[in-house]
Amino acid sequence: MSRIPRIQAEKRHLAKAITWRVVGTIDTFILSWIVTDNPLLGFKIGVSEVITKMTLYYFHERVWFNIKFDNSQLRHIFKTITWRVVGTLDTLFIAWILSGDIIIGMTIGGIEVITKMILYYLHERVWYRSDWGIEVIRNK
Repeated sequence: MSRIPRIQAEKRHLAKAITWRVVGTIDTFILSWIVTDNPLLGFKIGVSEVITKMTLYYFHERVWFNIKFDNSQLRHIFKTITWRVVGTLDTLFIAWILSGDIIIGMTIGGIEVITKMILYYLHERVWYRSDWGIEVIRNK
């Protein structure tokens, strides 16, 4: 049976956090711009999430790394749902604080529930198929 040594797993999770944040920031920026009709505010909301979301995503990955779940497709669905709850709350609060309007925060957060779940699921599937950061240990 193969496993991911701890040092490799941490590098892989960090790389996943970075790639997901790029995708997520672009999505947040575009949605925020559309909802507020203000590209500068959309940019501020998207950029503000970079640190909070990368930190939250890294810890989300660390938690899920320790959860034993053999069915990869179902696992990715549950990871998608748990991440989306955390991510949506973060987006809602940041958009609310920066816009000063809770309705804008809720609107952006609500739309992201759909767009981000689709994007996150696809991101998970791509990483699942990738062996970057995985060291296979074979029995001789």
